[in-house]
Amino acid sequence: MAELKDVKGIGPKSLSLLNKIGINTLEDLVTHYPFRYDVLKRDDLSKIEDGEKIIIDGKIESVPILMRFKAGLNKMNFRLVTPSGIVGVSIFNRAFLKSKLLVGTDVIIIGKLDKTKNVITASDIKLDVLSNKVKIEPIYHCTSGITNKNMSTYINMALLMFGKEIQDYIPKKYQEKYNFVNKKTALNIIHNPSTGEKLKEVTIRLKYEELFQFMFKINYLKQQNKKEKNGLYRHIDREQMNQFIKTIPFTLTNDQKIAVEEILNDLESPNRMNRLLQGDVGSGKTVIAFLAMYANALCGYQSALMAPTEILANQHYQNLCEFLKNTDIKVALLTGSTSKKEKNEIYKKLNDGTISIVIGTHALIQDEVAYHNLGLVITDEQHRFGVYQRANLQNKGVKPDVLYMSATPIPRTYALTIFGDMDVSTIKEQPKGRKKITTYVKKNSEIKDVLSMMYEELKKNHQVYVIAPLIEESETSDLTTVNELRDQMKLAFKDKYRIDIVHGKMASGAKDIIMNQFKNNEVQILISTTVVEVGVDVPNATTMVIFDADRFGLSTLHQLRGRVGRGTSQSQCILISDSDTERLKIMEREDDGFVISEEDFKLRGHGDLFGVKQSGDMTFKIASIKNDYKILLQAKKDSKEYLEEEETAADSLKEKLIQSITKVN
Repeated sequence: MAELKDVKGIGPKSLSLLNKIGINTLEDLVTHYPFRYDVLKRDDLSKIEDGEKIIIDGKIESVPILMRFKAGLNKMNFRLVTPSGIVGVSIFNRAFLKSKLLVGTDVIIIGKLDKTKNVITASDIKLDVLSNKVKIEPIYHCTSGITNKNMSTYINMALLMFGKEIQDYIPKKYQEKYNFVNKKTALNIIHNPSTGEKLKEVTIRLKYEELFQFMFKINYLKQQNKKEKNGLYRHIDREQMNQFIKTIPFTLTNDQKIAVEEILNDLESPNRMNRLLQGDVGSGKTVIAFLAMYANALCGYQSALMAPTEILANQHYQNLCEFLKNTDIKVALLTGSTSKKEKNEIYKKLNDGTISIVIGTHALIQDEVAYHNLGLVITDEQHRFGVYQRANLQNKGVKPDVLYMSATPIPRTYALTIFGDMDVSTIKEQPKGRKKITTYVKKNSEIKDVLSMMYEELKKNHQVYVIAPLIEESETSDLTTVNELRDQMKLAFKDKYRIDIVHGKMASGAKDIIMNQFKNNEVQILISTTVVEVGVDVPNATTMVIFDADRFGLSTLHQLRGRVGRGTSQSQCILISDSDTERLKIMEREDDGFVISEEDFKLRGHGDLFGVKQSGDMTFKIASIKNDYKILLQAKKDSKEYLEEEETAADSLKEKLIQSITKVN
């Protein structure tokens, strides 16, 4: 296929600027879609009121007169003959256009009309004419050095020169079924629309193609996983498992029992497990992971659980040691803080199989780590890891089974796409005895009430989280910062309670020290950014206060709220905001994370809902999961049907679609 540098007009400098905004191939260029369109509709001079915006076309009647002022300012005046009369035009700081504004030239003027003087003060001049009285102009994301006109020229030149080379990913049967135009025609129309109707038609067609290609990838990966009988052989002693489950000091919920059964079936299956275990905050996912690792150890295989932070890895390690205290299963903790001597000992025991389960952070995927027979890989809060990191851990074993855990309840619309190639186990039930966290929405003017509520809990020897959205002050923002909040809290509570801060810019070691002090009640008020959204359990913390709560998504607020309510005491969450309080009221009403995530999805779309952008899977160029869900469902159905059809010699598209999957991965 032709390259970007082959497009007429794209020189080395332009090429570098295009690369800067992620346009590296010919396909990137022609699918660099407009983010909006300006609809230029001819106005009638006689019908525009004084001071109103006007769009009008005509021919230049007089030679433009250029006047220059101090400080580099200039102004150009000329007369324009329009279909509804003659009008004067003034434009500032466009001296460079003078040579092009010749008498008789067709131009479109956009500006404001001074009816008394019969003069338009123009904000823009386009060397064009409004054919059919309407012009739809595409507007692109550009960069300094590339104008909107440059971008349009490059795209149209690429389509003219190499349009036939652009791969069409919609099979012929679906092109005919939905009466779609071909890819080249669709691209020509979306970059040069003549009517709104045509634009709408090809936009649906291009969205369908993007979603068809994506869902084909998802369905293909799932099909391959089912086809390849490459899972590890295991026979799990169910009686032994049931006896062990009876020793747990609490009863599993029905959802937990179903999840355990699904995972055990996967472990025994000849197919490799690729499962997501998702559950609401505090629903008891970790115990499921522990049971999976116990079952895997019974079958003679090793397990590795990777957590996003040292403090969470430590918590899992301590809980697992307690969980397995009456067994002879050897467990190890491997993090960045593990001493060199201990690391070497752990490496040796992982290699010879003495250690059955290792829990850690990124340290688990270092080159030095070699496993004896890694059979199960679990990533906790999996959306916090990039695809590369997850794959790196999986590659440490010979086709180990994979279990992902997420405490972020994901709407089915979103899970369908991100985790479409996985099986999903969902835990919705809360363990018995778990009290609902009471949530309040307060205004900044009610801060005294908030401080009183905090003080009542502190007097009971309970602890408090205080969340701020920013770390340091910014001239462009008046959002509350952690440092500012620390000063306010010290002023309010004097020296009665110890107050400290944690945030994402701190070194992980320093962060962990403060989090441990908070866990041990050496710190009573912890002021933080959202770094505590996922982390250590502090049963004694009963109050969560979130400043500027309107700046957070509902799912993030729900995650933060889940940091309290871990003990037996009644807990509360206080959301402080002067705006968007109607949206925040959802938090007062709802405590079901799945309901909240659906609401969040409706309000915010898929963009940054859960911080899952790192996989690259969700970077759709034209489609939107939120707005195009019906197209997505149809694309899912069609791609599955197409994938399962017998391949014919004449149909090479399937192979190209599969090749495009390899490129994405």
